[in-house]
Amino acid sequence: MIKQFKSFSLLLLIALVGVAVPLLFIYSDDLSAGEDTEKRRILFLGNSLSAGYGLDPQEAFPAQVGLKIDSLEWDFEVINAGLSGETTSGGLRRIGWLLKQKVDVLVLELGGNDGLRGIPVELTRENLAGIIDKTREKYPDVKVVLAGMEVPPNMGDDYAAGFRKIYPEVAKEKDATLIPFLLNGVGGIPELNLPDQIHPTAEGHKIVAETVWQYLKPVLESMIEGTS
Repeated sequence: MIKQFKSFSLLLLIALVGVAVPLLFIYSDDLSAGEDTEKRRILFLGNSLSAGYGLDPQEAFPAQVGLKIDSLEWDFEVINAGLSGETTSGGLRRIGWLLKQKVDVLVLELGGNDGLRGIPVELTRENLAGIIDKTREKYPDVKVVLAGMEVPPNMGDDYAAGFRKIYPEVAKEKDATLIPFLLNGVGGIPELNLPDQIHPTAEGHKIVAETVWQYLKPVLESMIEGTS
């Protein structure tokens, strides 16, 4: 896995930290539905990866996951709260506002920018746990899917090893479904990334969507079975 990151190095630091863009919501159904919709909501809380940096928002992996859900005619809608440059601290500050709308599934994709900025591992862990806690305080039955990330080796072996442990530890502690590595099969592969060699192309996002779907689909199926 680490070998994939050797081509990232400092470019990853520049591109993922990026310049913040406006908060974007993407619904798999009519935006005007609001609170009247019967669909259960899947919130993607993430950074430029979720936001689909450099692409049409409909090409980003959350929208691609939404298409898979729609094809099955399941009663879920996707809300994309990806924000370029976002850190776990930023996500913790934002989550209260995002929870003003009902959330049934939280897909948490944050931490990459923390690692690239050298933020202490313990703070990243606390923030991720805090986001999950706040979500469950508001909606106790929410399902949580945590997307794992890694940092490039130039951050130092000790830091990289500590960072890598965050996600399985938080997932176990908070009983969340873990995606071991969000960019599996995409990170470090030139043809699947934009010219910056950091952010996935549209084809790369399709692969990321398949990775997410592998872990999210069973969660949604369990929710459907629970209401049948």
